[in-house]
Amino acid sequence: MSPAPVPLPTDAFDPWLPSFVADPYPAYAELRSHGRALYFDRSDQWLVPHYEDVRALLRDRRLGRTYLHRFSHEEFGRPAPPPAHEPFTTLNGHGLLDLEAPDHTRIRRLVSMAFTPRTVERLAPTVTRLAEDLVERFVADGGGDLVASVAEPLPVAVIAEMLGVPEADRALLRPWSSAIVGMFELNPGEEAARRAVEASVEFSAYLRGLIEERRRSPGDDLITALTIAHDDEDRLTEQEMISTCVLLLNAGHEATVNTTSNGWLTLFRHPAELARLRAAPEALLPTAVEELLRFDTPLQMFERWVLDDIEVGGTVIPRGSEVALLFGSAHRDPARFDRPDLLDLGRPENPHLAFGAGIHYCLGAPLARLELGASFGALLRRAPELRLTEEPEWNEGYVIRGPRELRVEV
Repeated sequence: MSPAPVPLPTDAFDPWLPSFVADPYPAYAELRSHGRALYFDRSDQWLVPHYEDVRALLRDRRLGRTYLHRFSHEEFGRPAPPPAHEPFTTLNGHGLLDLEAPDHTRIRRLVSMAFTPRTVERLAPTVTRLAEDLVERFVADGGGDLVASVAEPLPVAVIAEMLGVPEADRALLRPWSSAIVGMFELNPGEEAARRAVEASVEFSAYLRGLIEERRRSPGDDLITALTIAHDDEDRLTEQEMISTCVLLLNAGHEATVNTTSNGWLTLFRHPAELARLRAAPEALLPTAVEELLRFDTPLQMFERWVLDDIEVGGTVIPRGSEVALLFGSAHRDPARFDRPDLLDLGRPENPHLAFGAGIHYCLGAPLARLELGASFGALLRRAPELRLTEEPEWNEGYVIRGPRELRVEV
């Protein structure tokens, strides 16, 4: 049973307010000053704002992304999803991100066989070429919207290349992804659910056809590898394959897009650090990418269910509750990071949580770093005077957070 609603000791946390989405960091500082676990009645969640608590709970097996491996909805005190949401529920429920052991263990082991460092290394020339081509066209046009012209198309092209999606079909992927991840926001409405269900049906049907095509005619791509991935006869089901492919696009793509756009906006707002990066891009870029992931992380919140009672800072959070781990707040926690509100592109120690931790640590982290390094590097080389022309408006989403567009000149 959920805890009795207790108002937060501050009204600063309002993830539906545009001004909050534009800059949540002052509210995070206030949350951290009030406690380690704060109940938020508007989303029926316990907010966890401190780094060490977030890090520990990511690894705590008393929490899970799902509870259905142990409880029914009724036993857990939570309503079953509406029948009308079933296509989305099925698609989301069979992906790695929302599974726990033993299914998570089995699928991650099989997917890892096809998603190795060698795969990423083999992709490096392709990623570099795609980034250079996009930036070259962007510079030739004199700039424009960095989100639409560089940040979005690069990860879509890369994951499509990995999966073996024909180039003619790639324009379908971004709208499907955007509609599906809309359900990861706080309290999504029925219109968001309708779009997500429609996209789930269409994306699943498309991938089912592509999987069948690869069975008839194997290729050198991830979908082909997943069709033959096995371990002691322990195979992926077709639904698990479809859900895995969708997750690879959604998780990797959405995070990379927003890290790119958030990152450049951060650089424009810190001209001294941008000048420092431009002066020594090759030397500074690796630590710069990690600092941009920390400073304005694309995933602000990661939710988990409490499977057994836990205690955080003297507060008991009962089974059946949901915790909201605030990555954005954790990354600005002065108890873990020296001068956390200071952007330091050469920060020597940077144990950020942008890729998660524990069993749900992002499989695609090496690929994301490769894409970010390639796109930032290409823009630093080819557009050394890149500048912001207008302040951006932010997308409505808070959980996955980024500007709607980023207008720049070269």
